[in-house]
Amino acid sequence: MIILNELIYEINKVLKKLNVDESVEVRISNNQEYDFQINNFVKYQKHEKIKELSVSISKILSNCKALEEYNITKNYFINLKINFKDIVPIIQNIEEHIKKSNNEKIIIDYGGPNIGKPLHVGHLRSLNIGRSLYSINVLAGNDVKSDIHLGDWGMPVAQIINYCSKKNISIEDLKIDELVKIYPNASKLSNEDEEFYKNSQDINKKLNNLDDDVTVKWKMLKNLSLLSIKHALNKLNHDFDLWLGESDVNHLIPNMLKSLEKNNKIAPDDGAYISTMETDPKILITKSDGSYLYLTTDLATVQNRLNNEDFDKILYVVDNRQKFHFEQLFESLIYFEFEEKHYEHVAFGTVNDKNGNPFKTRDGDTKQLLELFDETYEHIKKVNPKLEDETLKTLANSVLTFSDLLTNRKTDYKFDLEKFTNISGKTGLYVQYALVRAKKLYEKSQLENDEIRFNFLEFDENDKNLFRAFCKFEIYFKQSLEQNEPHHLAEFLYSISIHFNRLYQADNILNNKNETIKLNKLFLCSIFIKYSEILMKALGITPVDKM
Repeated sequence: MIILNELIYEINKVLKKLNVDESVEVRISNNQEYDFQINNFVKYQKHEKIKELSVSISKILSNCKALEEYNITKNYFINLKINFKDIVPIIQNIEEHIKKSNNEKIIIDYGGPNIGKPLHVGHLRSLNIGRSLYSINVLAGNDVKSDIHLGDWGMPVAQIINYCSKKNISIEDLKIDELVKIYPNASKLSNEDEEFYKNSQDINKKLNNLDDDVTVKWKMLKNLSLLSIKHALNKLNHDFDLWLGESDVNHLIPNMLKSLEKNNKIAPDDGAYISTMETDPKILITKSDGSYLYLTTDLATVQNRLNNEDFDKILYVVDNRQKFHFEQLFESLIYFEFEEKHYEHVAFGTVNDKNGNPFKTRDGDTKQLLELFDETYEHIKKVNPKLEDETLKTLANSVLTFSDLLTNRKTDYKFDLEKFTNISGKTGLYVQYALVRAKKLYEKSQLENDEIRFNFLEFDENDKNLFRAFCKFEIYFKQSLEQNEPHHLAEFLYSISIHFNRLYQADNILNNKNETIKLNKLFLCSIFIKYSEILMKALGITPVDKM
């Protein structure tokens, strides 16, 4: 934390006298009377040097101008209260202070829709978490690229082409509504009809060999599906830097397999290829019929990125159920001696209906994401019929985003439309309304930023609580960045919104005859606007101007 850097440096020197390999970690205090705490020394409370070191720590804390007060408990918890005056310049220029000194080049792989299928509720979390991690890393000064990683190749595509041929359906004349109904039927038929399955395998082989007729049909399917996917993503306020898919790396696979076999990294096994790495079970690289697996195309995707992109790290934002797949992928990248980079699976739980069951339509089908968006839009419109269409769309996306990111990504959650659209609850609508209030108040004041003055001596309890909350942003941002967990920032946005609303409701600010108190609150209002907008940007939420 910038304001405590010197303090942390000095206490780290004390910590090293215990001959331990750790660094001082500043956390949010559990004690409401303080802002931050340091817990490193608690586990060393019986160390023979602890009392002596405690005296050294007290001297360091006493000489720290950034602190108003501190307390070392008998168990050696260190509680810290920030001095307002020293932190104002940092709070006013927080965008600069959250930037890392050593920026990284990162690819975030998320979304992963398949052609021939509509976006469904299962895509919601990958899209929201991926977009938020993208924005957080950009704010931190990292060089970031997003890749949607389309599922646009292989057996699912072959099954659609085969089904259209069997049913005399012209692919050239297909509409997207017709296409999305074909895949489930084709998949079902493939499971039930062995001849259909074998024909699909043959088509898949032709696709891999770039057969002219099959390739033309594939291109038509992809173009139609991609238009639909982009339309849906645009409505949901998502975009990507790279729109690559499995088809973009298919040509790399034969040579990759030859090289791996030549170097004894893989070996033939009953028509398939398996890794020669000692694992139980063995890692399958291709199927016995010669077709490729997700692992095959993911290895080729990494190879393609190494060839064409300059990166330090790849984050794969994919649900928990793919944990084993990514363990195999990362182990294989090391064993196959791919160029050493940081690869990480950012796993997440599922989103269920309000009863905790998988999201389904009334007919029992998987619920489409746009259907959930439309339901949210209509629900908000019913309560706020006078709002403009664009505002309603933005608020619908705020609900879908905030309620999703508020939950720790590792856990499942229940989507409850009534609960998540409650303007008085812990919701996207609540934080939007707080910001609208603040902007309206500031606009009515007709003050310019350089006219805002403040006097800490006149801060009341609500002023102090809001200001102290601002001090904690840096730590929450660091947690979200380092742990790939946006929920810390969603919680923080809700927290400062609560503090602002308490300040707003406690006083008729613009009519306050005490000019100092009025300017204090307008100063805090201006900082709240700045922080809310930064936090919404980090979460992937677009602020509205009125509600």
